[in-house]
Amino acid sequence: MNEKPITVLAISGSEHPDGTTADVLEHAAKILADCGALLDVVHLGQLRVSPCGPCGDCNVRPRPCEVDDDVSAIVDRMIAADGIVYATPVHGFGTAALMQAFIERAGVGHLRFTRPLANKVAGAIVTGRRYSHTEVYSHLVKNALLNRMILVGSGMPPIVYSGETGDGEGLDMVRSMLHRMVDMIGVLREHRTLTGRDALTPQTRNERQRVGA
Repeated sequence: MNEKPITVLAISGSEHPDGTTADVLEHAAKILADCGALLDVVHLGQLRVSPCGPCGDCNVRPRPCEVDDDVSAIVDRMIAADGIVYATPVHGFGTAALMQAFIERAGVGHLRFTRPLANKVAGAIVTGRRYSHTEVYSHLVKNALLNRMILVGSGMPPIVYSGETGDGEGLDMVRSMLHRMVDMIGVLREHRTLTGRDALTPQTRNERQRVGA
C-alpha cells in the first residue's frame, strides 16, 4: 500500500491575504510539490482567533479552553499534519498580534495537557522589512521546542525581507528548511515502518506535573 503524501501545515500569522507572507508560502508550496509533499495553509486572518480572556485559570484548569472560535479546529489540523511551519511577519518590533494570540490560546488552552505535537517536525519563517526578525524567529523556535517538536534548521534562519522575488538568500533558506523537513519526516516514517514504533519516546506528561504525580 502506498503511503500517503507528506503534509506540512503552515500557520500564517499575517492579516494580509496577499502580503509577503502569503507570497512566501506560495513559493513554499511549489518547493514542497517538487518533493512530492503537500502544503496546507491556515490563514489566521481569515479565521476566528480570539485573544485570551479574563478567566485566568488556563494554567490550572483540567480541560481545554472553552472559548468558541476556530483555535480548536486549527489544533486538530496541526495534530493531523506531518510537519508544522510557523510563518509570521514582524509587526511593531515583535511577532504579529494574530500569531501571538494563536500561540497563547493554542499552547495554554489546548496543547499543554498531553503535548500532542511532540516529535512532529517543525520549522519557522519570518517576513518583514528591516528590524526584529531574529527576535521573532527566536520566539517561534522557542514555541516549537516548548511543544517538544523536532526543529529543523536551514543554516541561516529563513527570514525573507521582501516578496517572492526580492530576497533570494531568504528564499534559499526557506527551500533548505523545507527540503530538510521532508527528509526528516521521511526518516521518521521509515523508522516507524521498519520497527513498528516511533523513533523518539512520546512524552505526554504535562511539565507542570511533578514526576511520579
